Amino acid sequence: MTIAQRIASDPAARENRGSRARCLLLTDRGRAEVAEELTRLTDGWAAVDAVRDFWMPRGSENTAEAKIGETPGFVPDPDAAELVRWWLAVSASVDSTRRANVPNWDIASTAHIAGRKGLLLVEAKAHAGELGEGGKELKADASKDSLDNHRQIGAAIRQANDGLRATTGLTWGLSRDSHYQLANRFAWSWKIASLGIPVALVYLGFIDATEMGGNGRRLIGSQKAWEDIVKRHAKGTVPESVWDATIQVRTESQAGVGAPTEESTPMRAIIKAIRLDIPRD
Repeated sequence: MTIAQRIASDPAARENRGSRARCLLLTDRGRAEVAEELTRLTDGWAAVDAVRDFWMPRGSENTAEAKIGETPGFVPDPDAAELVRWWLAVSASVDSTRRANVPNWDIASTAHIAGRKGLLLVEAKAHAGELGEGGKELKADASKDSLDNHRQIGAAIRQANDGLRATTGLTWGLSRDSHYQLANRFAWSWKIASLGIPVALVYLGFIDATEMGGNGRRLIGSQKAWEDIVKRHAKGTVPESVWDATIQVRTESQAGVGAPTEESTPMRAIIKAIRLDIPRD
């Protein structure tokens, strides 16, 4: 069953609406078409190749979302292990009963960036209200492992904030306790780039996702409207001037040593809006 057929069979189901359904539709095509569409999300800054590259989800073939560091195929094993250690004090892999994990990505793909192997990471939204401003939740009865992970994540985000400030000379406000999703997206992009892997981080808005209307939700009307929404949401957390600009991240071997050099690694945060209508009978 194709994703379009699945949506038509139960259009009201949560997974058949909004950004989730559209990400699956976008990737439920021939490989050449998917690669071309993913490349267009970055206006060609990151090139996805139909033969060489690997992405998730893969439409009806595999609907799972990628977890960089845990899902094989995106980064080399040593870097994957480093990413998990950086983010979590106690990972789910230590004990299968623990639920701690690294972030999910709506779409993730290997790509070619600035002549190097890199990653395209997509955070997708179908309306403005999906851009949450809250911090990372911690239950009142959290276990010691959960508390340790909470502290570790806070430290990881502070490290990324300091690294981005040193690299750009700008004021950043990445925090575990406010605008957490935005903070962790930039923190992960910075960390991956610090390991020498170029990153394209795309904030993708789906235009006129009409099935998500009502209840005061503000739909995304255009590229310009989405840019305004994202920048307003990110104010005080991400400097406005860094959107759609290349940041040269110092590799870990150079952390704290002067200005970026030829050994630095590029990352770019891109705001992109596209229209992808859900088929309805």
